[in-house]
Amino acid sequence: MIDLPPDISSPATCSPDPHGCITCGDEGIVMRVLEVDETRGLALCETAGGERSTVEIALVDAGPGDDVLVHAGTAIA
Repeated sequence: MIDLPPDISSPATCSPDPHGCITCGDEGIVMRVLEVDETRGLALCETAGGERSTVEIALVDAGPGDDVLVHAGTAIA
C-alpha cells in the first residue's frame, strides 16, 4: 500500500473520463487509416466525422482500412 499525504484520498489513475487523459487532457479517438508512409512510420488517418490528420503508427501494426485508437497523435491500439 502506498502512503499518501493526508490531503490525498487515493493515487491518481488513468481511467475512462469525459475530460480525457489525466496527464495531458487529450482523448483517445478512433480513426481509420487511409494511407501509410512506412519509411517514416506515419499514417494519414480520418475520424468518422471526416477530420484527417497524420498519426505516428510505430506502436501498432496497421494498414489502410484498419481502425486505430489515437492518443496525442500516436496510434496506441
